Amino acid sequence: MNVIRLVLAAAVIVSHSRILGFGKPEFGHGFTQGQVDFGKWSVYGFFVLSGILVTRSGMRLGLGRFLWHRALRLLPGLWACLFVTALVIAPLMYWKLHGSLDGFARRDGGPVDYLLSNSAIRIRQADVSSVVTDATQNGIAHDPGINGALWSLHYEVLCYLGVAVLAVTGVLARARRAVLLIALVLALLLVREAATQPFWAGPFDSSYSRLVEIPLLGHTHPAFALYLTFAFVLGTVIELYRERIPVSDVLGFLSLVTLLASARFGHLFVVGIPAFAYFLVWLAIRLPAPFRRIGARNDYSYGVYIYGFVVEQALAVFGFTRWGLLPYLALSLTVAFLLAVVSWHCVERPAMRLKDLGGRRPVGRPRHRTGPHDPDGTGPAAGSAPRDTVGAAR
Repeated sequence: MNVIRLVLAAAVIVSHSRILGFGKPEFGHGFTQGQVDFGKWSVYGFFVLSGILVTRSGMRLGLGRFLWHRALRLLPGLWACLFVTALVIAPLMYWKLHGSLDGFARRDGGPVDYLLSNSAIRIRQADVSSVVTDATQNGIAHDPGINGALWSLHYEVLCYLGVAVLAVTGVLARARRAVLLIALVLALLLVREAATQPFWAGPFDSSYSRLVEIPLLGHTHPAFALYLTFAFVLGTVIELYRERIPVSDVLGFLSLVTLLASARFGHLFVVGIPAFAYFLVWLAIRLPAPFRRIGARNDYSYGVYIYGFVVEQALAVFGFTRWGLLPYLALSLTVAFLLAVVSWHCVERPAMRLKDLGGRRPVGRPRHRTGPHDPDGTGPAAGSAPRDTVGAAR
């Protein structure tokens, strides 16, 4: 799944390039008649795959170590990104707009405020010293946030906490049918929403519009929580029932057709997202070996995702959009990937080496090969599932 996650992260940058660079609708928005664009599609894909991987981790680890591993995977990279944004990228943007750095640190909502406000996952301050606001007033920027892509991390953490609750209560290990029930309830809520309008923009047209205050995490949009949790729970179901889910090329093709049809003709969230979940897993299993080796040792997908938006904002301020869409997009992808490489080797991977801090190292040869997405050796044991099922393929 590593290469798929990297493609999804790149797709978010591709989707944002039109709106951030040129103020035009995002890629895919027209094809889906306003339901989603490539960026939001990719976020749903991330949540499906995260549901698989995080559930696998939750089934093998105790509560404390599970939360420790999740924090190590998410927070150091995020904090580094916030630091680079507030103290490197934002000052450069401010200098480009004003010709100097006079007043940058003294403005309301300055770099220190940005770091303190956003360090606990929830993005409470969208701009740094009003650099994006100034750029917007000058017709250069087209989004009020300096790094709008970080919004989804808040809901990722909510899903992590949900897995922790299911693990502690024994649901994952002994009552997996309860997860099926949760998925069914979420699906029924989506059906209720979709019954009135097949072409709707998901959370943006939802009746669940009143924000909810969650301790420590702050304001939460219940509609976003509903739709993203549904995608995450689909991944959880796939992991829990992996030995019963067939790997079928016919089903893989039909899931792609269903996804595209629902995107074009309506009911994407009710029909298309479950089809998308199966298609992603089928694709991960069927991809040729060279593709499966991409990201096996180095996982750059998270870094590409968290740096892509702010890179595109900065390049727009520096005028690289005058070259046209394709050069601007190519440069955005290149710079985001380079920052992701630095983030992985200098921040994320060193942080993950602390995952066994205070724990005992296993004696003897490990049973399962580990990797950046599966650092706990949580792959299924050999012979644990019938042939031609998702479990056997893993």
